[in-house]
Amino acid sequence: MLKGKKIVLGITGGIAAYKAAELTRALVKEGAQVKVIMTKNATEFISPLTLQTLSNNIVYTEMYLPTEQYDMSHIALAEFADAFVIAPATGNIIGKLASGIADDLLSTTIMAADKPTLICPAMNDKMLANPIVQENINKLKKNNYVIMKSGVGELACKTQGAGRLPEIPEIVEEIEKLLTPQNLAGEKILITAGPTEEPLDPVRFITNLSSGKMGYALAKVAQRHGAKVTLITGPTNLSLPLVENIIKVRTAQEMYKAVIDNYKNSTVIIKAAAVADYRPKVFVKEKIKKDDKTRSIELERNPDIIAEIGQNKKNIVLVGFAMETKDLLANAREKLKKKNMDLIVANSLREEGAGFQTDTNKITIIDREGDLQSLPVMTKIEAAEKILERVEELLKKIGGSKK
Repeated sequence: MLKGKKIVLGITGGIAAYKAAELTRALVKEGAQVKVIMTKNATEFISPLTLQTLSNNIVYTEMYLPTEQYDMSHIALAEFADAFVIAPATGNIIGKLASGIADDLLSTTIMAADKPTLICPAMNDKMLANPIVQENINKLKKNNYVIMKSGVGELACKTQGAGRLPEIPEIVEEIEKLLTPQNLAGEKILITAGPTEEPLDPVRFITNLSSGKMGYALAKVAQRHGAKVTLITGPTNLSLPLVENIIKVRTAQEMYKAVIDNYKNSTVIIKAAAVADYRPKVFVKEKIKKDDKTRSIELERNPDIIAEIGQNKKNIVLVGFAMETKDLLANAREKLKKKNMDLIVANSLREEGAGFQTDTNKITIIDREGDLQSLPVMTKIEAAEKILERVEELLKKIGGSKK
């Protein structure tokens, strides 16, 4: 949630400097106000005018500005920022910061700042692996700088290895985390997401319309708040969130096994997946051929994952979902009680802006005491924030259950 946040973006002289234009645009699109500092070498790779146009702000390239613009730039920028980002960060700037050298506007501004700072190294793989560079990176980490892990792949010098600038969505997500209170640090949150597929034959299966967007939003937001997240996901078309552990499954039985194998190490379990209640009793090994006969499919029950956890959860906070087409609150309350949940998130397919495959949701959160929190239509990221706020309250009530 970067709307209204003030970001100072430092760009240094590596070939990945051209990607700073895309990063600037992404941050502005998220609602952030971006001011850019470019080193002299960075201006050899990308024009300040490009960054000025994308950021809608003056781009700073010189320590000493003309009199009419002079405002002690390094101090003013340090006070302006909610966070600093250096992308790309060369070995040179990393070495300067680690050694306390301030000989240009960027290094001087960082030296004058006491704001969260994200550094995104990008350089040749051998330069990155150099023991002195690694020593400097470790030194910065010890001084509370956040260092992103470089990407791996083809580098500009035509070699393969580590040293690529992380992907832009990954940098944006890391900035989100940098500016998010770490109030779930130490918690281990298991989240299920997406649909399951129950095979009938090698080419057909039973499934539902779940996109996985709500579960993935919960995983992203929990990670931003400092939790260690295990995401167990059915098949989706979504980009995987950057969380601690991802387990891919297909069927309800596979999801059952993955949850049972992992839930005892969790402090919170959020079952957002749309798990099939039934599966075909018989899997036909060859494709079922079309003919003129009427066919029927015999179904059998899948295991009820959340009910089994509810019986054995002890000090784990358990959150479930109820998707209904009628009698939403009555059905949700019954499910909450029957399966021993701590919270249930109810939503209706009849509500505009809610349900499967949308970017928004309209939810009602119900607790064990029966209290309702009805929320308006909001993005699924915003809904995830509201759900996790309630989870945090429950964790405080039980004194936390960090393991």
